[in-house]
Amino acid sequence: MNQGMNIGEAAAGSGVSAKMIRHYEAIGLIEATRRPNGYRSYGPQDVAVLRFIRHARDLAFPLEDIRRLLALWRDRSRASADVKQMALDHVAALESKAASLQAVADSLRHLAQHCNGDDRPDCPIIAELEGIRE
Repeated sequence: MNQGMNIGEAAAGSGVSAKMIRHYEAIGLIEATRRPNGYRSYGPQDVAVLRFIRHARDLAFPLEDIRRLLALWRDRSRASADVKQMALDHVAALESKAASLQAVADSLRHLAQHCNGDDRPDCPIIAELEGIRE
């Protein structure tokens, strides 16, 4: 009788660590069957789900979006427009975050350019962190 893969084999087959597989199971993204001895058992479809999750995480989708994407993936009557809209919404969120990170980098670069970087204690970087303008 084929008992399926253990968590280590599922991890190797999917590229998802055993720790993350346990986490995904705890939050309901995947459901492992249990062997009579209580150990988790995974089949090929479970590994496919884990690969799907890993690819979605590689694209920085949040877990709630991954939950929705998994539902769409499983729904063969889905409209591709729904998937496309999720992707475009995610792109917009990523671009917004990238713009925010760029603004932070620009601010830090500006502060560093105005810091003498010598033996004196005055420093615009520290002053900014303290909330004091030099």
